[in-house]
Amino acid sequence: MSKLSSESHDHPLVDKRVLVVEDDPTVSEVVTTYLRAAGFIVDSVADGFAALSRVSQTPPDLVVLDRMLPGIDGVQVCRRIRANSAVPVILLTALGAEEDRILGLEAGADDYLTKPFSPRELVLRVQSILRRSIIEFAVQAPVLFGEFILDPSARTATRSGEALGLTAREFDLFSFFLKRPDQVFGRAELLRAVWGWTHGDLSTVTVHVRRLREKIEIDPTHPVLLSTVWGVGYRLEGEAQTHAVA
Repeated sequence: MSKLSSESHDHPLVDKRVLVVEDDPTVSEVVTTYLRAAGFIVDSVADGFAALSRVSQTPPDLVVLDRMLPGIDGVQVCRRIRANSAVPVILLTALGAEEDRILGLEAGADDYLTKPFSPRELVLRVQSILRRSIIEFAVQAPVLFGEFILDPSARTATRSGEALGLTAREFDLFSFFLKRPDQVFGRAELLRAVWGWTHGDLSTVTVHVRRLREKIEIDPTHPVLLSTVWGVGYRLEGEAQTHAVA
């Protein structure tokens, strides 16, 4: 077994299914090899339509999605996935401009890597997203916040009984704020705490806050729950409590 395998084989994540959507056969092979060495079941397809079919037929636990694809591009694929699924999506992009990254995040991507990237870094990103859903929230009680109930063990969030349909990162971000109501956090703090990044594009946080507001606010353009503290960061207004389930 390779050194990567011996270092990365993380028991709670073994046999989680990852779908790699990449039309460059060399990149696809390298990514697939590293992910399999880390213990994941890996499926791979080379175009957007095949990706949508595979997600529907054999739902993965996470999708690694190239931005530039034949047929329909990765942004459109991500939007179509988001119409029916909250599966985590990591976008691979050769386009380094901020507006291109924001476009992918607004389409529903949870994370992104800019090409060329380290396959090891991709494995760590995949592990980070999946580990949070399996380990960190596994034994926590549901949290009640007004009309909202967030259930960490089931990874679900509802408002008055209606599912919010949060993505993995949106769920993590909402959970972070719920545990720390009335506290202000800057974007760099949130990037470290929720994404686990010590450096990165702060617009990632901005886009996810905007997406979260679209799902929890009555009027996202005038937020009253997740407010902006100008020049500082963001604050969740109110008080959350653990919610005993009968």
